[in-house]
Amino acid sequence: MKIRSLLANDRAAAGAEFALVVPILLLFLFGIIDAGRFMWSINRAEKAAQMGVRMAVVTDFVSSDIGEDYVGQCTPTVDAGDPIPADCYPTVTCSKPLSTTTCTSGTADGAAFDVIVNRMRAFMPEIQPANVEITYSPSGLGYAGDPNGADLAPLVTVRLSGVPFEPMMFLKFASVDIPEVRSS
Repeated sequence: MKIRSLLANDRAAAGAEFALVVPILLLFLFGIIDAGRFMWSINRAEKAAQMGVRMAVVTDFVSSDIGEDYVGQCTPTVDAGDPIPADCYPTVTCSKPLSTTTCTSGTADGAAFDVIVNRMRAFMPEIQPANVEITYSPSGLGYAGDPNGADLAPLVTVRLSGVPFEPMMFLKFASVDIPEVRSS
């Protein structure tokens, strides 16, 4: 008789069902939190790239080729006060894959690159110099022999790539890179 009454008793059924549902509920909860953190990290990366562009525009150029005097340069030659044509200089890309800053043209100013990266780190501290690439592209703006500053006004693009994101759910066993972010 006691076994039959024990099998008919369903008072603990809610506890057993809750124990089955809790892991799925926690998985959804932490998944939602991680998705929010991932989107927040992408937003921080975008803001860091935007600040990197602002710093690259208002500080010293990383490549020495960008700040050159263009009087008498180009084909046909450019006189003082003439606009500099967009095909007068190449696109210059600067990066710091290891410990030295390199540019595709001219000599690289590592201190200028570090100023830009350090400003970007104010928005996203996990950024490393190897994650940043600065590109100076011809824009057709600028005048040869400009006495107030650099002759060129290039289009500056900062690319941020390879920044890792570690989700909470996997407890540092897995990481995902934040998608590449560009700002000009």
